[in-house]
Amino acid sequence: MVKNILTANTIVIKDEMKYDGVTVLTFKIEYPEFKSSYYQMSLVVINKFYKEKALAYEKHCRTELFNAAVEQYKYSKENNFPVHVHEALVVYKLTYNCGCIVSLYFDQYEYTGGAHGSTLRYSQTFNLQKCSMLKLNELFSCTSDYKAYIFKQILEQIEQDTSIYFEDYAKLIVSTFNESSFYCTPLGIIIYYQQYDIAPYSSGIREFLIPYTNCVIDPIKKCFQI
Repeated sequence: MVKNILTANTIVIKDEMKYDGVTVLTFKIEYPEFKSSYYQMSLVVINKFYKEKALAYEKHCRTELFNAAVEQYKYSKENNFPVHVHEALVVYKLTYNCGCIVSLYFDQYEYTGGAHGSTLRYSQTFNLQKCSMLKLNELFSCTSDYKAYIFKQILEQIEQDTSIYFEDYAKLIVSTFNESSFYCTPLGIIIYYQQYDIAPYSSGIREFLIPYTNCVIDPIKKCFQI
């Protein structure tokens, strides 16, 4: 495989927010800052994209999440309930870094009281030569009905152990499918479903590997040589 020509530094924004001298919310936001001797213009755009997303989420933490944490704190104190510190955490994982392609996903976790928190995943795959995001349908070559191909692969994997899924998983994998919910790895494309989409909370975010074949394109084939 072509060597990596891109490096990523992790930038961190974090704080511990207090009300009445008591910590009610902590947050930590990680995002990448990419560097390379290639694709300079694309990296300016992509780095700006991730910085702005991180700053927007920081604002969300300092306003909406903090206000909710303060209200929950007041309610807990008034009713002699335990005070639970609210938490927000964003982390990312770089899953494909080869040639002109970079793919990564973010997990955004929030705990606002109750039995457990919740995690939302989102992802992007970029073609740096074109300074554009790759769409899922661009990675399939042998069929126009690429979704049917994907669903068949997912069903085969689910049926190896159906116990961790909702009973109507066959319908749910179609109705909750999101074309943006994918990322690339060296072995293939990962299709994922959010918590509660097709399985209980305890089953987590479900992932399905769709291996590269004559039908499924390794994204590096979208690059031209430099």
